Amino acid sequence: MSQPVIQDIGPQPNAFDIENATKDNANYRAVAWSGKYLQVTLMSIEPGQSIGLEVHPDTDQFLRLDAGQGKCKMGPSKDKLTFEQNVEDGWCITVPAGTWHDVINTGDQPLRLYAIYAPVHHAAGKVHATFEDAERDEDSGGDEPPAWSVQPPSTKPDQHA
Repeated sequence: MSQPVIQDIGPQPNAFDIENATKDNANYRAVAWSGKYLQVTLMSIEPGQSIGLEVHPDTDQFLRLDAGQGKCKMGPSKDKLTFEQNVEDGWCITVPAGTWHDVINTGDQPLRLYAIYAPVHHAAGKVHATFEDAERDEDSGGDEPPAWSVQPPSTKPDQHA
């Protein structure tokens, strides 16, 4: 069976081979599907790089590694990362809203993972080739959730270390 091109079609039914799509993704982050209440993104983190220490006050996050190895760090503040776990292909990471977190690629190959955000966190269909592109877009307001997504009534801005 041939793999369809991953295209965020918004809150419509969709099916795709997420493991192969994740392994094939070379972008820092690519939004694969955006629903009203959750979102799926594919990520690729180069050796020695990380997703970037951050906190999403109103967003729970699930990450699943499909290739590579890394280290997950989480905690109540950016200066108090009390949880640390080595992770690799097949592992998942669950990040409660309001938890500072980072995933660092400790291997010599790209770390390939997908993330599920609830509620929707990024602009539908948004692709960021690099971490720097993602940061620039977030800082300029160019990576806002779509208007048709359901957001919490009182959101606080994300923070990055």
